Amino acid sequence: MWIKACIISFIIAALCEPLLIPFLRRLKFGQTILEDGPKWHEKKQGTPTMGGIGFILSCILASVFFVRSSEGGAVLLCGALFGLIGFIDDYAKVVKKQNQGLTAPQKFLAQTVVSVLYAVFVYAMLDKSQTRIPFTDINFDMGFLYIPFVMFVLLATTNSANLTDGLDGLASGVGSIVALFFAVACATLCVNQEASIISGALAGGLLGFLIYNAYPAKVFMGDTGSLFIGGIIAAVAVSAGLELFIIISAFVFLFEALSVIIQVSYYKKTKKRVFKMAPVHHHFEMCGWKETKVVTVFCIITALLCIVSYLAL
Repeated sequence: MWIKACIISFIIAALCEPLLIPFLRRLKFGQTILEDGPKWHEKKQGTPTMGGIGFILSCILASVFFVRSSEGGAVLLCGALFGLIGFIDDYAKVVKKQNQGLTAPQKFLAQTVVSVLYAVFVYAMLDKSQTRIPFTDINFDMGFLYIPFVMFVLLATTNSANLTDGLDGLASGVGSIVALFFAVACATLCVNQEASIISGALAGGLLGFLIYNAYPAKVFMGDTGSLFIGGIIAAVAVSAGLELFIIISAFVFLFEALSVIIQVSYYKKTKKRVFKMAPVHHHFEMCGWKETKVVTVFCIITALLCIVSYLAL
């Protein structure tokens, strides 16, 4: 069933983006490039952003054909709310014509509210409190601590996906591979077929979007898209009890976030940098890697880690 959702979503996204891109141009929704970013990215100034709207619509539309339960609806709503936070942030950036949208506290507060609501729903309404331990058959019951655990999973995954979106096709490429893993994993374990369908729909939408987001990108997804990706992947993992598998399958997302944390923490203490630039994809660019090489290598690593994750089921 997830394959059908994947194909439907791919077709919708592939047909939607050519209509969306000119619309975003007419509204002058162009990306503003940070001054402290890589200088060679300045040529991307003005590229239409918020293109994530296209694959969000394709994912939701493809999913509603098959999703009937409140649990599946909650996964979609969770992702949509994170996408809405990103949309508000992107809109603020576009209106102000600078790379400053919502303040960090505002964004974190909004994300926390969504995370709390989903965590409480899963724990109280769906009576879930177990997570599967990779490479074992153990489903560990966390009791009440499952609520803060789910909150952490959602916040960490969404912000990690957001930080990964810095190169043409990187977040969409890595995200599509991780989504495919969860689609196959959920279907294999038969833990939640609707989670499998939603993951397949996300993968199809991202692949359709990737046609226009691959180097040289004709459109960027914006925070609208990257927060939706992280939100859906995290919500699916929680719904299926596969939260810990995010660490393996989506390690590239997490490493991008860790590189920023390491860079900022180390610099505050020593006034020196561990990486030439953070997030880490920019470090490799500064080392002389072409943008396409960074994206290709990160996607290959993700694919290999997803195979490891599947073997860990």
